[in-house]
Amino acid sequence: MTNQNNSEDVIIKITDVGKIFEGVKPLRVLTDVDLEVVDGEFISIVGPSGCGKTTLLRIIAGLESASEGTITVAGETKEDWNTGFVFQDPNLLPWRTVIDNTVLALELEKQDPTEYYEKARKLLDMVELAGYEDFYPKDLSGGMKQRVAIARSLVHDPVVLLMDEPFAALDEITRTKMNFELRRIWRKTSKTIIYITHDVDEAVLLSDRVVVMSPQPGTIKKVIDINLPLERDISTKDTEQFIKHRIEVRETLRAVNETSPSEIEKIDKKSGHPAAAFFTNHDRLKYYFMYAAVFALFIGL
Repeated sequence: MTNQNNSEDVIIKITDVGKIFEGVKPLRVLTDVDLEVVDGEFISIVGPSGCGKTTLLRIIAGLESASEGTITVAGETKEDWNTGFVFQDPNLLPWRTVIDNTVLALELEKQDPTEYYEKARKLLDMVELAGYEDFYPKDLSGGMKQRVAIARSLVHDPVVLLMDEPFAALDEITRTKMNFELRRIWRKTSKTIIYITHDVDEAVLLSDRVVVMSPQPGTIKKVIDINLPLERDISTKDTEQFIKHRIEVRETLRAVNETSPSEIEKIDKKSGHPAAAFFTNHDRLKYYFMYAAVFALFIGL
């Protein structure tokens, strides 16, 4: 299913994308995914666990390759697009201060320290962490850590910001506060955001559109336009229109679960990496950052 938009405004175009994890038992996790995302749009993706939401986000980021189909970001089909990624875990290096964590990517790129530290300070001010530049992660709350992660993801001025359940581990009060903080940051930066969540209320509250995916192998079943005022606060959740959108998203999720196949689609065995079938996306991210942290420690960062 493709959402039709003015081609001049489309920043991300996903066409017939599929993903197969090769191994002893090859596993198809995505099939025939089609979506167009407009520049400056806030899109949330919801769907059952294991439907391929994170895999799709990683393909957009260039961290995974699609087995089928194409993705263009800002009209380019290369796999090293300028995207920012915010994960569930902030993944801050504990031995680096807030500002040193924020500039890490630019530091690794050997950019001018004077310029990138000034940019980092402005971003930390934007996420309301001015004055915390010299604090260490152990001194921060969960919400503050995620603000650092957001600042870090914006420091290289990405075309698109990709967010994989960044507030899932936060308590309800902090999570609600961070939702509105993210809306404020989004409006200030005008970035295109693709946001994964399991929380229907969060998806409706944050988004211009909500994308509903089917169970594995994941595909897009419905794209729901969210017609809410640009200015949103906690009272928005009590409005008739919000409740209407929430019901529509929930009913769509219920419908795709009821009509899902009883068995995961299997495909012919192909050559590849046998270990791939035995690791979940969470495992891959966990090991990726573990190795990144060890490497950073080794080179003295």
